[in-house]
Amino acid sequence: MTSSPVSATPVAASAAAPDQPAATPPVRTWLQPVVIALVVVAAFLSCYLGLQRDPQPRGIPVAVAGADLPGQVGQALGDRVDIRPVADAAAAREAVLRHDAVAALSADGQGGLELRIAGAEGASNTSAVKALVGAYAGGAGLHLTTEDVVPLAPADARGLAGFYLAFGVSLAGFVLASNALGLAGALLLRHRLWLLAGTSLAIGTVAAIIAGPVLGAVPGALVPLALTLALLAAAAGFTTKLLGTYLGPIGLPVATLVLLTLGNAVSGAVVGADLLPTAARALSPLLPPGAAVRAISDLSYFHGAHAMGPVLTLALWAAGAALLIWLRPRLTRHRTTTVPA
Repeated sequence: MTSSPVSATPVAASAAAPDQPAATPPVRTWLQPVVIALVVVAAFLSCYLGLQRDPQPRGIPVAVAGADLPGQVGQALGDRVDIRPVADAAAAREAVLRHDAVAALSADGQGGLELRIAGAEGASNTSAVKALVGAYAGGAGLHLTTEDVVPLAPADARGLAGFYLAFGVSLAGFVLASNALGLAGALLLRHRLWLLAGTSLAIGTVAAIIAGPVLGAVPGALVPLALTLALLAAAAGFTTKLLGTYLGPIGLPVATLVLLTLGNAVSGAVVGADLLPTAARALSPLLPPGAAVRAISDLSYFHGAHAMGPVLTLALWAAGAALLIWLRPRLTRHRTTTVPA
């Protein structure tokens, strides 16, 4: 006796039913992407437009030569500058070249003042210093001459190469990790970690070659620059993978907010770090884009004078995130074995 074909139809239909979306999806299904999109756009505009709306100088380091001039300038300009007294004009200039000060101020020997700036510090910082010192000189009735002793590369006239490098490499690391999250069923965890590490090195190398030898926008030595950018890509990639692994669907939006939005907004590449609000200035060097911008500037224009700190920050982000990703399966197994049946 043969079975009726009609009797098999409900079974097939019921097997397929779980793959079909609900006729009336829960409110959360609609609400989550809407809220995430609104939070991202609000955060992006608030960070970038808000920080650029009215930047105010706070403690810009200026080396000032002479016996009386440091006190006079400090009294006139207040906490908008951080006066660093030095013995003479040569020492003040050296402070700028070592990246210990944004500008150097000294008497010119003819009854006026000479201001030496580092154009590589970015337009916002140097413009603020010139405006402040110019106001002081004008009030004191002194002639002021200005010299740029660390000019920007000709191919980076606006001083934005560091921002574009940090943003582009962070974005590449984010996209890499986003794809790696989708490969959980196709690659073992160790293979995904090697994928992130190896591709990060490739991202840093390609970015350094394009920005340096090809376009001439970043004059730093190729190998240190490539390794720094590779660490930035790894920091962004492993952190994004970490957030996606631990937080699930909202991990990528959180990574977008932390790395691409907030991190790049407070990096100091567009609005100088000394012009940021106090909280943003404190956060700036701790996030990967801010650390990368500082390292790129130091390697390109100041012979790597203070690059070690930012490079270590990037390495800690990458290594810490990678370790937590590697530990996740072990932590999950530990919780499973300790829960009583």
